[in-house]
Amino acid sequence: MATNSIAEWEGKEYEHNPKSADWYWVLGIVAVAGATASLLFGNYLLTVLIIIATAAIALHAAKVPSLHQFRLVEQGLLIGDVLHPFEQMESFTVLEDIEGELPPLLSIKTENWHSPHLVIPLEGVDADMVYAYFLHHVDESEHHHTFSDLVAAWLGF
Repeated sequence: MATNSIAEWEGKEYEHNPKSADWYWVLGIVAVAGATASLLFGNYLLTVLIIIATAAIALHAAKVPSLHQFRLVEQGLLIGDVLHPFEQMESFTVLEDIEGELPPLLSIKTENWHSPHLVIPLEGVDADMVYAYFLHHVDESEHHHTFSDLVAAWLGF
């Protein structure tokens, strides 16, 4: 296992935005309207899917993100106890907030089907040093937000 730590830091999985009661009411109203419409058209499977999706969205909105331990090691990046080796990384980039309000983010595209896109906050660590180290091991390329990223941002996640 990787032993020599080049850099260590902690970060949350995502930025938590607490939802108001009104947000949950709107979610419920939209879900009831969609489920009712699908029932009227006789699409029972869609009704069940809407109910399950609504419950999953509500549970995710209420969940507080956990704190993860990140370690940059010679073989790759350790997130907790899971090693993401440089050999399985396709490309990376460091995303920085233009206004400087948010910490830089390390965006990594991997060959791993379980986690094809990693976004790691670089708060509490020298982002330039992490960038330079990654540059020696992984190709750099421009990363764009996916459709699911945009929808999640629109929903306040």
